[in-house]
Amino acid sequence: MEINNNLKLAEKGPFLQSHSITIRIWHWISFILITLVIITVLLNSTLLNPRNNAGGVQSQLKEQGITITDRQAFSVAHQFDDKLWDLHKLLGIGIAIMLAFRIIFEFLLPKDERVKTRLRSALNLFKSGTAEKAEYRHYLIVKYTYLLFYILLFYMAVTGLSLVLENQLGLPRNINHTIKEFHGAGQWVMYAFVIFHIGGVILADLGKAKGIVSGMINGNK
Repeated sequence: MEINNNLKLAEKGPFLQSHSITIRIWHWISFILITLVIITVLLNSTLLNPRNNAGGVQSQLKEQGITITDRQAFSVAHQFDDKLWDLHKLLGIGIAIMLAFRIIFEFLLPKDERVKTRLRSALNLFKSGTAEKAEYRHYLIVKYTYLLFYILLFYMAVTGLSLVLENQLGLPRNINHTIKEFHGAGQWVMYAFVIFHIGGVILADLGKAKGIVSGMINGNK
């Protein structure tokens, strides 16, 4: 059965796989949540950064005849930052829930759609010694990259939830600060993956894997 699946995969190209409605819905919801999380971080780092807006708050109030200190201006500007971080936390919780669903799906999906099965199929194709070995090597790398992404997503979910639940967990301040640093470092790896993923999918769709994008919409059935 596994050999037949590999042959089927080879006939239609390794990148053009079928996707159930469950995986397609999961993929697009997760994509939207991750995109929104990235947007909240970018906004908080630029347009809504309290350090950048404190001076503007002072200027606006001064025009109304009200004078406040730098600390007071920063506190006011920080309110908008806090609201966006609250949204960031909610989106992060959403991503953690989606990851939990993906782990559950791994045991409920048809066998040929499970990560383990597709990794094994990719490895078998690479070992097949056919003329398409270079293409299969690339396919194998892509599959292991997705596995690393799931591991990264788990890492971000655990560190993120630890920050959200810091009061309930009662973590010491120094440990909480360390978790925050690790979470912040992981986000840059996440950004890199998203950029390379989108770029790689577009290039693949324009090249030998035409239909890879539409396949995540219609399932490639």
